[in-house]
Amino acid sequence: MNTPEVTGPPARGGAAGLLGFLDGRPLPRTELDRRLAALRAGPRSSALPAPGTAEDRQLTRWVAQVVLTEELCRAEAAARDLDCSAAPLARLDQRAAVELGSIAAAAYEGNAAVRAVFAAVTAEVDATAAEAAAYRTAVGAATNRATTRWRLTTPDGDFDADPATLPADLAAALRSAPPGAVVEVGGWTAALAEPVSQPAPAGPQAPTGALTEAAAHLRDCARRIAFVRWLDQARARRLTLVPGLEHPGDPAQPDNHHRH
Repeated sequence: MNTPEVTGPPARGGAAGLLGFLDGRPLPRTELDRRLAALRAGPRSSALPAPGTAEDRQLTRWVAQVVLTEELCRAEAAARDLDCSAAPLARLDQRAAVELGSIAAAAYEGNAAVRAVFAAVTAEVDATAAEAAAYRTAVGAATNRATTRWRLTTPDGDFDADPATLPADLAAALRSAPPGAVVEVGGWTAALAEPVSQPAPAGPQAPTGALTEAAAHLRDCARRIAFVRWLDQARARRLTLVPGLEHPGDPAQPDNHHRH
């Protein structure tokens, strides 16, 4: 997604009132401004960043990318002659939203054309029986594995925990301390009351139809991955961004302060 030279002073969060270019066709930023105004007038306006700040400009970029994704999918749906009315409303679970990414997830939930294109692009994507069986075997092995949990006493109360989930320094101190001794490490205070062993469940745990459920799970994941790849390629090929409305994660834009 290239950023073209745009003459004249840039509008707030964009260049010359443009949202961007789709297949070389200029898109006005009218819908972007409408959505931003609705957010500012909505019930969660107090949670939004202050106008004019870097965070506010990042919010504008994020909403712009959602609108651009919807415009791209509207054009694709029209080119494929898709019936968008057949794409029902959808609510993604947390895992699906993470796999799609926040921009694509918001566009998917909010726009029928995006859902219709998703269905068309991923219609042939599926998981094989071998993949489903391997997945069930891996999940079953993890589920059936015996575990050891510690019963801890802390100033906030008693609870059981898997030692592997504790801070490493705290876990090491508890292992070396006598049972019931209070240790203080890195701001943590705890005593190991007793280990609690949880044996592996006996017998096979997979219910009837588990392979079918595993195949459906893997298929859904594979379809989301396929759609994200298609979307990334379509954005790069067909969309041209304008200064001020770059992708919020673009390391070249001045408000991207994300660091690893």
